[in-house]
Amino acid sequence: MSRIPRPVPLPRIAPSLFAEPPYDDERPAADIPAAPPYVQGTLALLCEPEPAEEGPAREPLIWGPPGAIPDERRLRALGQAIAEILSGRRPPSSVSSQLADRTRAELVRSGKIINCARPPLVGTPHISQPKDGVVEMCVLVHCGDRPRVLALRLERRGVQWLCTDFETTP
Repeated sequence: MSRIPRPVPLPRIAPSLFAEPPYDDERPAADIPAAPPYVQGTLALLCEPEPAEEGPAREPLIWGPPGAIPDERRLRALGQAIAEILSGRRPPSSVSSQLADRTRAELVRSGKIINCARPPLVGTPHISQPKDGVVEMCVLVHCGDRPRVLALRLERRGVQWLCTDFETTP
């Protein structure tokens, strides 16, 4: 003898008071939370500005004090970002503020030249300073069976260091 299935009750649909959330200008100012700074998908290489001391306002320093070369951690982060761009795992726009215009165009034009099954991992940078205001570095990029070398040249433009050239092994 077969059983007759019991009817399943349908979900009850309750009317909503508001079809969409209020616009920002419709809410009181106290309800609007401050938006956090957007850093997802970008490389946060800029230093926080130092607190202003008594006297005239100071310009925020980028990459450290004038005359000093960028520290190894920031150089490695820049090398990692460019290796990820060259492997097609990161958009070039994520480091565009750290690149000179010609270098940015060359990076976009070069496309994916590092083929690897897993994300690339850069080693410790080897840094040299051929002249004042210029830093050259190279990093070993571990990406599968065959590691590659990535070389970068950075030049100081005002208070900011910009990558003016890059080169990698095929």
